[in-house]
Amino acid sequence: MDAAAAAPKGKTKAKQRYLKRKKERRKLNKNKKQKTSHSQVGELENEDAEDTESSVEEEEVEEEILPVVEKSEKRPKKRRKLSIQPEDEETVEPVLAETPPAPSIQRLPTPQAALPTFPLPALPNAPSKSTLALQGLDKALVDADIIPPTKTLPISPEGDADGGTGLSEKMRKRLIDLGITELFAVQTSLLPFLLPSDLMYKALYQPFNPPRDVCVSAPTGSGKTLAYAVPIVEILSSSIVTRLRALVVLPTRDLVVQVRETFEAVSKGRGLKIGTATGQHSFPHEQAQLVADRSTHLKGGSSKVDILICTPGRLIDHLKETPNFSLQHLRFLVVDEADRLLAQSFQDWLIQVLAATRPPKHALEHTLKDLASSKPKSPSNNSTTGPLNLPVPDALAPAFLHLLPYPDIPSFITERKEPSCQKLLFSATLTRDPGKIAALELRNPKYFIVQGSSTDEEEENAILDVATEKFTMPATLKEHMVICSAYEKPLIFFHLVHAHNILNALVFTKSAESTNRLVRLFEFFQNARASETNIVARAYSSDLPVADRKTILENFKSQKIQILVCSDLISRGIDISHVSHVISYDSPVDMRKYVHRVGRTARAGRQGDAWTLVEEQEARHFKLMMKDANHLSQVKKLRIGEQDLTSLIPHYETALSNLKDSYSRS
Repeated sequence: MDAAAAAPKGKTKAKQRYLKRKKERRKLNKNKKQKTSHSQVGELENEDAEDTESSVEEEEVEEEILPVVEKSEKRPKKRRKLSIQPEDEETVEPVLAETPPAPSIQRLPTPQAALPTFPLPALPNAPSKSTLALQGLDKALVDADIIPPTKTLPISPEGDADGGTGLSEKMRKRLIDLGITELFAVQTSLLPFLLPSDLMYKALYQPFNPPRDVCVSAPTGSGKTLAYAVPIVEILSSSIVTRLRALVVLPTRDLVVQVRETFEAVSKGRGLKIGTATGQHSFPHEQAQLVADRSTHLKGGSSKVDILICTPGRLIDHLKETPNFSLQHLRFLVVDEADRLLAQSFQDWLIQVLAATRPPKHALEHTLKDLASSKPKSPSNNSTTGPLNLPVPDALAPAFLHLLPYPDIPSFITERKEPSCQKLLFSATLTRDPGKIAALELRNPKYFIVQGSSTDEEEENAILDVATEKFTMPATLKEHMVICSAYEKPLIFFHLVHAHNILNALVFTKSAESTNRLVRLFEFFQNARASETNIVARAYSSDLPVADRKTILENFKSQKIQILVCSDLISRGIDISHVSHVISYDSPVDMRKYVHRVGRTARAGRQGDAWTLVEEQEARHFKLMMKDANHLSQVKKLRIGEQDLTSLIPHYETALSNLKDSYSRS
């Protein structure tokens, strides 16, 4: 057992023969690498055969040497061992079956394909300002009617032919009596649109085909007030029962008074009743003037006026507190100076007014429910009775008929009645803010823009100017600016008044305090100068009582006052025909204020001058503002030298001293 166990550890003769053959094969392999591929394949086949024989012999020898181990340990059948060659020995690659040699093909070297080239990355060109301005713009504004500012239309006094104005003979005669012989640009297009020849479109109620809303952008002094007053009077003259059918909303009390005067002049002899609500009188007094019956609950409301002109705050007060004050019969809702009124969020006046013109929601569902009910409401349950228990007539607008105690049966199940209210928006700086425009809930709006245009390209530019808020000035206006220091500004103002003979002028300041201080300084300067020409200047601001403001304005219109120093309170819509100069003592902070200030002169084709005093630290902002509006070239710079002011300096210093003493005493 010991000899048999030790035998496998030493090299047997068979193992020695195997190793010897391995060495020989290694030498042969080195020589074979130098021969051709054909002979190499043959030799490898012979070698493979020898390897096979040697492996078989090796297996036989090992089986002879280890018979005892197999018998004693009864090991499982031995698997064929895989020979593991040392790292320094080369392995023999297996030889595939004999294949015919492939013919050698001489190929030309192919050039390497060039990679495609791409341009370097670059930022795209930024869109132009015009492209950005037109993005998100209402399509109705893009399709607006562009009206040349020089367009006019004569009014024919007699005959059935209206000359394209759409006005009745009675209205044409009335306008001629007022001295109006032709229509201005905005009126030539708006009057035919609001007064079509078809009588159906002049009806007070149009529940199934309500009229389109209108937006008008026109320069100041172009006749916007007359453009909506005349159509309203023409259409409402056919009414028999007094109902509140036209509502005009304005930003200031002074403008309310002026617009009322226009309506009264145009509607003379028509029997229309015009009322105002501004807070100038007590609230019960206004209620008594506006509502006929406040004791009986009427779903259709009650009214003493056909046309109401008001400010938004007082309007909301009446909507909330005045019984039977209703807007359901409105045929016209006019928002004058729309950009300023839309910016006011006082009590959300616009949302409440629009809600009052519409019937309650789900009107059709209520009607269908009443029709399906087997027991409709009895009229006697909700009937309105008077003092003698007699029924009081309660008239509702067509869109509100479902509120009656008996069902309103439509001609078709899907038929819906809409309010007949037509919204008219007017402003010299009509806003293009989509959010504010959407808040108005305009119905298929039609835009009219008064701006110079003779070709299609100019019309596109006119729409672009409105979108980018570039405003149009009156053609007869001359604009000037003077750059000076804050100390010299009052002196420059006095020089302009005397050197350029500035009378009938409006002077704008930034606050009521500045207004009073400038007037007092001007009075001290006039007294120190002791000139023969007596120029009267007065302050006009919101600090004054309403009665005093009215008196001052009437004296200025009658030219008893030559210079009216005021804040921006009067810069909106006020029409004073003889104003020939506007001086911005404090430069405006934005283009809108500038437009409305200078628009107080050069109205209705008259000549006018606008002067702006710009302090040195404000010059850059003012010029950039004008440049952005593409208007800097229209404003001429006026230079005033020291020699022009030398004669005024002693009087100016005396006036400053007197002003200081007056404030110290007070």
